[in-house]
This record gives sequence, structure tokens and C-alpha cells, in this order.
Amino acid sequence: MKFGINLFPTVGPHDQAPVDYYDHALSIAVYAEELGYHHVKTVEHYFFEYGGYSPDPTTFLTAVAARTERIRLITGAVVPAFDHPIKLAARLAVLDNVSHGRLDVGVARGFLPDEFAAFQLSLDDSRPRFDATVAAIVELWTGSDVTIDNGFHSFGPVTLQPRPFQSPHPRILVATAITPESAERAGAAGYGLLLVPSINPREKVQDIIARYRVAREAAGFDPATAEVHLSYSSFLADDADEARSLGEQFANTNHRALARAVSGWSTARSTQYEGYEKIVDRVAGGTFATQLAADKTIVGTPAQVVDQIARIREAFGDVTISLQTPPSTAPEAVVRRSVQLFAEDVLPHFSAPVALDGTAPGVAAAAVAPGR
Repeated sequence: MKFGINLFPTVGPHDQAPVDYYDHALSIAVYAEELGYHHVKTVEHYFFEYGGYSPDPTTFLTAVAARTERIRLITGAVVPAFDHPIKLAARLAVLDNVSHGRLDVGVARGFLPDEFAAFQLSLDDSRPRFDATVAAIVELWTGSDVTIDNGFHSFGPVTLQPRPFQSPHPRILVATAITPESAERAGAAGYGLLLVPSINPREKVQDIIARYRVAREAAGFDPATAEVHLSYSSFLADDADEARSLGEQFANTNHRALARAVSGWSTARSTQYEGYEKIVDRVAGGTFATQLAADKTIVGTPAQVVDQIARIREAFGDVTISLQTPPSTAPEAVVRRSVQLFAEDVLPHFSAPVALDGTAPGVAAAAVAPGR
């Protein structure tokens, strides 16, 4: 298994000045590399406390690239619908070069009605617009004299400079939330998968991952190269009571931010987002206790979290996990201790891979590996 840090802001101007948030986030990114984490990830969102301090992941990750040497950089995720393919392809190519090939490009359709309204885009066009824009970006990265006329963009012939550092281009990861079809399409294209398990029952997450793997293998891609990334809010402390108390406080901050961001679905409807009308009720009905009991949030002492990760591994196999750090308004020492505890006392237990035979491994298969 691989583990990284998800720097997902859940603050606004009334909580923290932007400059203070970025100073904090950059500090944690550098610390994550020092501790041996695999990646640092950040999102693209606008307007709300839910991610709004991260409207341009490429800019932030470029700053991370300048301060680090090894850790991978993941856009988790950019929203191609909100940009022109030439601009987005070029920015990502620059980031891949300045990081010497450490970039993985997570892409998403977007799902917040208020964001689509602000960009004057229709939710009903989101899937074809997404597919067309991602295809255009890949063609720009790899082709010459590229001409695009896809119903959303028309340009060319053009030859993009610079090319990405990685050949033929950075790994692409596709975000899916509720619809399994998105996972199947990602698998058929040979892309990786980004998921947030907290918004679905475990069985649905298993179904989404299984469909992704089946579609990918059916398209002729090596099962061993499949990439499944799961993001979890997290908080670790030396004391169990402190971990649960502060973990609940931090989780509730994230929960309130998410509830405000998805409120647009109380009236919005789209055939491209089947089932999303239920997301407001799902978010409203969730509690910290139920999330923790279902291993949808990772909170506790290192020993408790080792048990949680073992159960997650049993359910989903050897996935890549991104740990969303506590809100940046939490004391810096508390955040850094949480990140340190996971790296030093949890991560070493899961350094050995588990072989998959097409089904999730059992508890016995998820053996603890000694050392780091």
C-alpha cells in the first residue's frame, strides 16, 4: 500500500487568512516528504469553505515541487470543464517538468451546481465535455499540429510546448463519486481511479472498484498497473480520548463545509448526475460516530488506526490512501504530530504488498510487515 497527504482546505476568510493557509499547507507538504510519504494531493474547488482556498492545484503544487525532491504531486482533482484544454495542458506540462516527472494528474467532472452556474456551464453537458477535454489534453501532450473540433472547443493546428517530462504523459487518475459508469470508463481508458469512500456504503465502493478493475482488464491493460486512490479524513494522537475528541471536532468542521457546498443539489437536477439529489440527505444524515464505526474516517491512536487500515485493506485490497489532514486552523503542532504518528507507527505495517486474485484479500493475507 502507498500513503500520502491530502491538503484539502476547509476554511474561509473568517477562519484564516489565505497567506496563513498556504504557509501551513506548504509546511505540511515538506514535512510529509521528510517522513517518507508517497504523495501530496490537493483539489480544485471555488467559493466555499469546502476547498475554496484551492482554486488552482497546479500553482500550489508548483510551490511544493520547488520545496521538495522526491514526493509525488497529485491534482486531486483538476476540473477540465472549467478551463481551456490548451491552458490546462500547458500548466500541467510545466509542473511535470519543474518537478522532474513527479506529477500524477487527477481529473474530475466536477459535481457542485454552484460552480457550474458560476462558469455558465450546464451540468447536463458535464460527461461529454469532460471526455472531450481530457482527450484534447492528451492529444496536445503527445501530438503535433493538433486540430480539435469536439463540440466544445475548436482550434488548431497547434503543437504544444513544453511537452510533459514523463513520456508519453503523466499518469491520469479519474475521480468518481457515486456513478459506477465513471469508474468503468476510467478502467477502459487505462486510467487510475480516485474515490472518496465516505459518501457511499462499503459495498458500493467495492462494486465501483470491481467494475473499474474488470473494465480495465477487459480493455487489455495489465491488472498490476491499476491505480485506486481512496481519500479519508484523518487524525491521530497518542491518547485515545484526545484522538476521538479532536477527531470528531475536526470531522465536524469538514462535514459542515461539505454540507454547505452540496446544498445546491436540493434544487438542481441532471441526467448526468443520477442519484446526486440524495447527496444532501446523505451528508445531513452522517455522524462522526457512524463514519468512524464504518471506517469512513481514520481516527485514533496508531494501534487503533493500524486496525482500521487492515480492515480497509481487507475490503478494497492494496490501494493508495490519501489522508486528509486536520483543518489548518488546528494548532500546527497537533497537525504535525498526527502526520508523524501515521508515518512512524502505522505506515510500516503495510509496506508489504498483498496479492489479489480478483477478490479482496482476507484478514490473514493482510499480514503485518516488520520494519519500515
